[in-house]
Formats: sequence, structure tokens, C-alpha cells
Amino acid sequence: MSTESTTDAAEDVESFRLRARAWLAENMPRIEGKSNADIAREDENGVYARKLQKILFDGGFAGLCFPVEYGGQGLSLAHQRAFTEESGPYQMPTVLNIPSLSILGATLLDFGTEAQKKRHLPKLISGEEIWVQFLSEPSGGSDLAGLVTKATRDGDIFHLNGSKIWSSGAFRADYALVLARTNPEVPKHSGITVFILKIHQPGVEIQQIKMATGANEFCQEFFDDVPIPIEDVLGKIDDGWTVASRLLFHERDAMGGGSPYLSGQGQRGHGTSNRSDLIELAESNGTLGDPAIRQLIAEAKINETVGEQLTARTATAIKQGLVPGTAGSIPRLYSAMTSERRQEINLEILGTAAPVWEPGAPSRQKSLDYLMRQGGSLGGGSNEMQRNIISERVLLMPREYAADKDKPFNEVLHNQTPTRPR
Repeated sequence: MSTESTTDAAEDVESFRLRARAWLAENMPRIEGKSNADIAREDENGVYARKLQKILFDGGFAGLCFPVEYGGQGLSLAHQRAFTEESGPYQMPTVLNIPSLSILGATLLDFGTEAQKKRHLPKLISGEEIWVQFLSEPSGGSDLAGLVTKATRDGDIFHLNGSKIWSSGAFRADYALVLARTNPEVPKHSGITVFILKIHQPGVEIQQIKMATGANEFCQEFFDDVPIPIEDVLGKIDDGWTVASRLLFHERDAMGGGSPYLSGQGQRGHGTSNRSDLIELAESNGTLGDPAIRQLIAEAKINETVGEQLTARTATAIKQGLVPGTAGSIPRLYSAMTSERRQEINLEILGTAAPVWEPGAPSRQKSLDYLMRQGGSLGGGSNEMQRNIISERVLLMPREYAADKDKPFNEVLHNQTPTRPR
């Protein structure tokens, strides 16, 4: 979990809140009947999100927790939370939160050279650049360190070959952080490098994947001798697992709701919660008076409240050194589990309206969301991986046996680089 910024803000949180409230009312469009999540779905290519982010940037309300020297405001997590609360009634570019700002911007801040940070962070914060992560591979499963996409060095240039998959929004992004194997003669965790990759260039092909919901947010990428200059290595050559581990930390932090770089909320309107959203759903089919339905609404509200408290408590414990940073997997796991339960509650309230709906009915999106309910259990690593992290790195239980431990990667049986379908 990320901790509060140590920056001494000249403006206290409540004064900042009042200033943000006035600025939002004057500059940002209000939400009218749709959530920010709805707006993001309609803005498939992120054009409108970039416009909203630029308004925030020009007004001094973008990148609140990023350092001033890289285009941010150098404020604390408390300031960011106050702004998020005040921005509830307004349209916000929430599609840029994950992974562009809270995961990749944060990782670039941790490991980037001064030149890399000054070149990219202001553009990330202003919305000029959108970033994605190229991590998973078609043959890799949950073993991220077993990746077979390779980058071969030739002087000061690396040539990238291979494939990545399940990259959310790659078709609309400008840059990616990509993990590639640069040394197959050492154990798998030791021969990986992270690169900053310009996406839309010769040798990079993006194929969008049609999901059961009809959405095509996920992508697969193919790389054919894509040149990457050495100045676009993030961190150290062959030490990419260190960078990747931190990236995954930021991903768990963001998915669990604890990142200081999350801005705006996806709910409908100001001060709303899961409970009010479910009340609207129950009212739409006349079941709000049913005691069983009211119990489901209460369950969702309890889960939401516990999640908020768990996130805050874990962040405080990490800040005070009471638990390691890997304890961020605890709220990440809780968030994924309660998110799935929330989708189940939606369908229980909808009843027979779930599988069939009239055009424009609120049940349509709820039913489609249910088909994607397990997505939140995969971001930042599956629920099973989070449990492993908690057991091994927080509770210090012994690691399970791994047959490939300490073996050079080229001596381990593994799948080969996939080829492009013809």
C-alpha cells in the first residue's frame, strides 16, 4: 500500500477542498444520469478522457501526489482523497487511473532516470500520453517470470520479438512498459529487463479480443524485431524483476483502492455508494420493499465500509512499519472477493430481468458486468497469487517447492514464443 506523501503542503486539506469544490463547479461538466464508468465505455478511444485530463492539468488539479518537478502538485494522499470526494458529481477521466497513472506513472517515478521522468511524466499527468502494461503472455499462465518474449541486444539497440496478451486498452495507448527476456542463461527471475516501448510503430501489431460481453478492451500484441534504444530501459538490464515486482505492488495498491494516484470515482453522482446504486436497481423492478432484497443491499454496504476501513488500516500499518509493503495484497484480495459478490447481488436483485432486458434498461449493464465479474480477481495477480503473497511475505510461511528454482532458463522446459495466427 502507498503511504501519505511527506510533502509539507502550503495549503491545508480543508482549504484545498473548498478551492477544489469551487473550481470543479466552474470548470468540469456534471454527470447527468451516467457514471464515469459509463462515460469511459462510450469513450472507447480515450479522446474525451484526454480532454478532461487536460482541463484538470491546466487547472492545477491533475497528478496531485506526483512531484511538482514532473508536472504534479506535490500534495498528500489526504488532498487527493478530498479532491476525489468533491469530484463525485462531475465527469472525470477515470479510465486513465488504471493502469496509466496509478501503476505505470508510479513505477516510472520509482525507477525512471531523470531524463525519462521529465520526458514522460508531465505528458502522462496532462493526458497527452496514455500508458499500458505488456506483461502476460499466451503461454505463460500465472508464471510471469517464465516469459518467453525476448529482447536481443545489438550495441545500444535491443530488438524485441514475441507476444503479449490481455493488455487492457493497448489500442488507444501511446506507450507501454514491456517485460522481455534479455539473458536466458541465468535463472528466470534474473534475466528479465523492463523497457519503455512506443506502441504505434513498425513491427508492433495489436489485435483486439472480442469478449463475451461484446467489448473488445483486451488486446494481444505481436512484436517483430522492434528496435528499442538502450535509453528506454527502465531500471537495470537483467534486473527487470525488481521493477516488475514494484509495478505489481502499485497494481495491487490501485486495485485495492489505496493508491495516491487514483483520481475521481466511478459511482453515479456525489456521495453515492453501492447501497444507493442498488436501491435504484431494486426500485426499477419494484422489489425495494422485499426484506431479502434489503438484506442484500445492507450486505453490499457493509462490504464497502469494511473495505474502506481495511484499506486505511493497512496503509497506516505499512506507513508505521508494522507490516511489510506486501500487505497491500490483503485489501487487494478483499476488494476482488467483494467485487465478485457485488455482481452476484446485482443479479439476485434483478431476478428474471437479468437474462433478458428492454433497450435502455438498467439491467443490461449489470448483467454484462456479471460476465466480467472475475476480471478484478486477476489484476495484479490472481486471488490465489495474493494468498501466496500474504502467506509467504506477510505471515512468513515457507514457500512451496519450485522445480525450476536456480536453474538457467534455457535449461528449463517451457512453452515457446507463440506465432501470429494467419
